[in-house]
Amino acid sequence: MTRSMRTGIAGAGLVLGLATALARTPPGAESGAGDARAALARVAFDRFRALEGSWEGRSTKGWTEDVSFRTIAGGSAVVETSFDAHPGETMLTVVHMDGADLTLTHYCVAKNQPRMRATAFGDGGRTVTFEFAGGGNLADRNRGHMDGAVFRFEDADHVVARWSWYENGSERWMEEIRMVRKR
Repeated sequence: MTRSMRTGIAGAGLVLGLATALARTPPGAESGAGDARAALARVAFDRFRALEGSWEGRSTKGWTEDVSFRTIAGGSAVVETSFDAHPGETMLTVVHMDGADLTLTHYCVAKNQPRMRATAFGDGGRTVTFEFAGGGNLADRNRGHMDGAVFRFEDADHVVARWSWYENGSERWMEEIRMVRKR
């Protein structure tokens, strides 16, 4: 067995162990639970950083878009730029660590900026669920805004993002966008 294989297996074991600890322990119930959750947040953030490059997105609503991911600010933030999901419009999403929390801010064509915090990590950080945690240009929560997102990292070249919309006291899944890395 090569050194890189041993390192990969050890890393996978660490992530699996952390995921198991997090699944068994409610946040804050034991001193190590917060550490395990923070470790999974960092693993997930590293997955976002690995997306650097150009992508094509296809929505379940039938449209396509050009997507780019860029790591900025000394590796502390990942900027996703989405062009043409709405004709002629660009939207931006920024993912970064805030202490032990993985956070996301979406600069939307709806002219608001919902902020979300990662609340669940599945499959060793391959699936990340974000939930609404506030936002800019939202006089109250009932004004229409993106309210949640689930990112599923299938492999290095395929990512699926599922977004929800909240308005007038009701949340609904808006669409799923399958992104494929351009070669």
